[in-house]
Amino acid sequence: ERTGKVLGEFCRCYKEQFGVALFNSVRYEIEGAGGPQAQLLHRKVPLEDHVIYSGNIFQYIEENKKWRNRFCVVPHNYGLVLYENKLAYEREQPPRVLVNSAGYKVLTSVEQYLELVNNSLPGVTPKSGHSPILKCPTDFPLVLWHPYARHYYFCVMTGKEQEKWRAVFQDCVRHCNNGISEDSKVEAPAFTDAIRMYRQSKEQYGTWDMLCGNETQVLSNLVMEELLPELRSAIGPRLKGKAPERQRTWIQVSDAVYRMVYELAKAQYDAAVARCEQERPQLESTIRTDMDQIITSKEHLASKIRAFVLPKAEVCVRNHIQPYISSILEALMTPTSQGFAEAREVFFKEVTDMNMNVVNEGGLEKLVEYMEKLSHLAFHPVKMQSCYEKMDQLKLEGLQQRFDVSSTSVFKQRAQIHMRQQMDDAVYTFETLLHQELSKLQGKDDLCKSIQRILERVLKKFDYDSSTVRKKFFREALLQITIPFLLKKLAPTCKGELAKFQELIFEDFASFILVENTYEEVVLQSVMKDIMQAVKEAAVQRKHNLYRDSMVMHNSDPNLHLLGEGLPIDWSEEYSGQPEPEPAAERRRRAKQVVSVIQDDEGALPYGAEVLLPPGSPEPRQPEEAHPGVPLSPPDAVQEIREALAQESLGDAEVPSGGGTRRAAPAPPVPGAEVPSGTGRQRPAPASPVPRADVPSEAESPSAACHQRGDKETGEHGDSPPQPRGTTESGEGVQTEF
Repeated sequence: ERTGKVLGEFCRCYKEQFGVALFNSVRYEIEGAGGPQAQLLHRKVPLEDHVIYSGNIFQYIEENKKWRNRFCVVPHNYGLVLYENKLAYEREQPPRVLVNSAGYKVLTSVEQYLELVNNSLPGVTPKSGHSPILKCPTDFPLVLWHPYARHYYFCVMTGKEQEKWRAVFQDCVRHCNNGISEDSKVEAPAFTDAIRMYRQSKEQYGTWDMLCGNETQVLSNLVMEELLPELRSAIGPRLKGKAPERQRTWIQVSDAVYRMVYELAKAQYDAAVARCEQERPQLESTIRTDMDQIITSKEHLASKIRAFVLPKAEVCVRNHIQPYISSILEALMTPTSQGFAEAREVFFKEVTDMNMNVVNEGGLEKLVEYMEKLSHLAFHPVKMQSCYEKMDQLKLEGLQQRFDVSSTSVFKQRAQIHMRQQMDDAVYTFETLLHQELSKLQGKDDLCKSIQRILERVLKKFDYDSSTVRKKFFREALLQITIPFLLKKLAPTCKGELAKFQELIFEDFASFILVENTYEEVVLQSVMKDIMQAVKEAAVQRKHNLYRDSMVMHNSDPNLHLLGEGLPIDWSEEYSGQPEPEPAAERRRRAKQVVSVIQDDEGALPYGAEVLLPPGSPEPRQPEEAHPGVPLSPPDAVQEIREALAQESLGDAEVPSGGGTRRAAPAPPVPGAEVPSGTGRQRPAPASPVPRADVPSEAESPSAACHQRGDKETGEHGDSPPQPRGTTESGEGVQTEF
């Protein structure tokens, strides 16, 4: 009932904002917009047919309280796809877990996690000496924590592995948080404005940490924000058992409620969007026919609201905002500009190293190899980490409390996404110019000089675009910080008087002009002049390498953007020197992945859909069974678990190419393909959410083969395995997309 009420109010807000967003979109299309033109090219499909990362990681399985070795693939949509092992991946078995990490936090210590868990259920804290909710068998844990959904626990064997996986997980979170498409000029603005208006109607101003993920995830977070305190009060006192058990139960309850809310939110939001889309042709026709009258009516309304609000707003800006704008701007500029400077340095270093290696190692053949790696530099989580870490220095200190900024994570992630985009634009521009130049070159010396010349051209364009992007980011961030504060200050004296302005709107135009939106535009204008002036002064003083607004690069490369419209460059295909074209599978294998070498064609990822075996199906064997000689250990025997994991890790170690005999290590059986020892009869395969690979018959593969690794062990990189499926179908005992 509570969920339905929240969703109903939101859908009414969305319908109102849809008409306004549609009007703004059509007006923008007709009038156009000025502004500096980007100098760097923009890649249309950055990660087509590529995977970010893949490798082995230990996961804690809550159902049986065991740590198991999993094979994790991070495809181009930045989902986390966990398989039983690499053999299951190669045989196209369905993944164990699919995780969309929007809204999650990546934690690297059990202490951080326990603190968040203790705060989630006040009054329930394990006593000293009692076992906590989570024990890690190694010193290098990785936890994905969410305020509402289930948590995921991982660990690795070394600090270096932990840092790499942490960078990968954070990249996944950063990408998935940015789940609302910016290409949508109507639906996305209508949705975000409806969220903001709804929260302001509940006296909730300021930035919101849970505005992350796609529309249904954000809407679910909105409902849970209101529902969770009531749920905690109703269910918390009824939880039984010791403190860790009550905490574990509470996490399960919260996750179950979140899943139900997600389903309801998806159904109602999809219905609201469908209704608006049905009305869209008629609304758009009215807008195009009466555009001038709508604009005149809106300006008349704005002038009346401005006369009422502006004097109060100007006093508030003068007393409470103007004195702090320069401090906020400086706090934003320093880490952001350092991050962009680091991105520039990383790009410069990678190209310079490539140039030296190409000249020293073999010319064009080596160039192809290095360009394949360079083309995905922006999506390399580890190499980009030094750029992203600069934003960790962002601290608004006392300003954060003054302006009701709950967290700086919104600004950090936005700046990091801008850094990644600028890096990819620079790389794409560089490879486009180099590709054009190659046909004119005569030997290594010419190649070296051309690379250096093109690098200098691209760096100039990078500096210009970087300045433009950062100035826009600073203006938007200042507005995000100051406007909610200003609206909250003015609400007691202004908001109650807005109803009287409703009569100024013609009924025919009521779908496109809202008093509340016009009021916010007037408030924004009251502070916009000061914000623009502050950013302009920073540029005039050449602070942090910002360019003046008057400096515009006009058509410095008139034909460059035409080059960017061509087909994507396939370096290995064009310059490999092979007499015959490679098969598609071989070409995919040769095209190096961003970090690891496994190819994948992942589709849309369901949110957090976890694939479990149906009730009654044979359980996969535990690590103890797969490793004779390792004694059976209780879950809490941390030292013994650690030894078991160490042995399993040794069994999974790769053998360097050309080196000796491979260490034999039995693999965990593939789900649905387990053959009990001593018989040649297969157990019935459990129902799978996606079609699985055919299992070899007994004649082709004796039972012992099911318990041994193939020629390639887990974590080894070789020929391209089959691609995992992107979605799950309904099946008995299977949790599908939610």
